[in-house]
Amino acid sequence: MLLRFPVRAVLAATVAAALLVSCAEAPPPVITPPPPAAPTVSLSPKLIELAAAYRGYMTRTTAITPDFADGAGVARSVQVGASYEPNQLVRGAIAYSAVVALQDKAFVEGVRVYAKDPVQRRQIAYEIMKDPAYAVGISGSDSAAGLVIATLGGDAQRLYDQGKAIKQAAYDIQKQPWSKAEVASRDVRLAGAKSVSATAMMGDVAETARLQQASTGVASLGLTATAAPPPYTPTVIRGLAIAALAVLGEATDANAEQLTALTHEPNIGMCMSTSKLNLYQCLAVSRPNYEDVFCLGQHVMMDTGRCVIRAAGLPEPYEARYIPDAKTIAKGMPTKKSPAVKKGKRKS
Repeated sequence: MLLRFPVRAVLAATVAAALLVSCAEAPPPVITPPPPAAPTVSLSPKLIELAAAYRGYMTRTTAITPDFADGAGVARSVQVGASYEPNQLVRGAIAYSAVVALQDKAFVEGVRVYAKDPVQRRQIAYEIMKDPAYAVGISGSDSAAGLVIATLGGDAQRLYDQGKAIKQAAYDIQKQPWSKAEVASRDVRLAGAKSVSATAMMGDVAETARLQQASTGVASLGLTATAAPPPYTPTVIRGLAIAALAVLGEATDANAEQLTALTHEPNIGMCMSTSKLNLYQCLAVSRPNYEDVFCLGQHVMMDTGRCVIRAAGLPEPYEARYIPDAKTIAKGMPTKKSPAVKKGKRKS
């Protein structure tokens, strides 16, 4: 009987302790934070401006028509066509290629796979900046490349075809007296062409806004094309690379130096520069107005269009050499007279 009380006391204390433990708050559950959101698609405003300037030039120059009525109209058209700086036009073509590539949903989704993890995202961006061709291995690159090739090549072919019509006009307008008059202020005209060639192009405000919205997916450019298998030209590859960086959130002004390097393509730059030099030489020797029309059609429009067609990786237009018709062949070529044999003096 003497031991019963201590046992009861111990039991009571144990029960009380258990109640206190049960009444204590349970530890908070461990909450795993969600993975960071993938970055939004973004292109540097400088790249958008380059793309808009390129589009503006191609649109303005392709709009030149062959129905010239006087020398002043020819001079204005020459100034419009000559108003591009070769390297800027190449950089603009690559920047525009990036905007076009971003219109391809398969490619954008293929890049987004790597955009979810910050470490992987930075690694992929590093590989692309080191070697732009790395972007070709991303899923969807073939459909994006097809879109770039078709868009660049289509615009360039239209410029080339219009230039061909202008070149033909150089012969057709010779029936009009004004076309044979000497170009007014020839030296000033040549200096003006050189001046606008060294002036940076500016993109139209509306076109800049349109391309900016298209690059982020807010609006669509309404482009369609079939997928194109590799290999691709450096211009197409660099466009894909910049587009991939945009999806990874790395095509911003923070990487301006790397992005600038990606917009340089020396081979097409040389093609553009050669076209411009040929224009200067043509204008330097041109005297009648119809010869300026020829310079415009051939060296401003056809040559520039050919350069962009080459940049897209499409077959360059074939220009047939002069082939005489049957009537001309029947007439035959004039026979060269043999040189007269000089008679020597007789020896006495």
